[in-house]
Amino acid sequence: MKKSYKEQSIRGEDFSNQDLSFTDFTKADLRESKLEKAKLMGSNFSEANLWGANLEGADLRWAFLRGANLRGAKLEGANLEKANLEKANLEKANLREANLMGSNFNEATLMEANLKGADLSGANLSGADLWKANLMGANLSEANLSGADISWANLKDATLSEANLSDAKLMGSNFSESDLRKANLKGADLRWADLSGADLSGADLEGAILKGAKYDDKTTLPISGEEAQKRGMIKK
Repeated sequence: MKKSYKEQSIRGEDFSNQDLSFTDFTKADLRESKLEKAKLMGSNFSEANLWGANLEGADLRWAFLRGANLRGAKLEGANLEKANLEKANLEKANLREANLMGSNFNEATLMEANLKGADLSGANLSGADLWKANLMGANLSEANLSGADISWANLKDATLSEANLSDAKLMGSNFSESDLRKANLKGADLRWADLSGADLSGADLEGAILKGAKYDDKTTLPISGEEAQKRGMIKK
């Protein structure tokens, strides 16, 4: 039977490479703790404080991190498939190349987080705050980003095919060379976004705000060039 660390102060502890699957860390103080390559499958980190913790390469599949503080945490290459991070704080966290397939980030804070090359396919990011996040080359196919704030984010070369971006704030974001085929962009705010070289074939732009959005000859739009300019888009 795994030990419970519920509500305990274990700041700075070294759990690297340990098998702590299904352990209870509810409301524990794990600030700056070392959990590199630890096995944490199904563990409960609800409302735990993991500020600055090192979880690089950790196995967090099906882990429960609702409301956890992961600000500035190192999660590069971590496996968080099907994990629950609802309302978690991941501001400025490093999730580069992390496996986040099917995970729940509903209303989570990911401002200025590094998600470069991360796999977020099928993830729920509805209502999440991704302001200035780095999503370059990330896989967001079939992800739910409805109502999310993805303003001024970097999504260059990202895959967003069949993603739900309805009513999302995408102001000033870089979507150059991104794949937005069949994406739902109903009511999305794309003002000043860069769509150079992006593929939006089959995308739904009904009610989307396109004023100031930039595109070029390599951009594939689901609307005519005439309509694009009528809606305020700017050809580079």
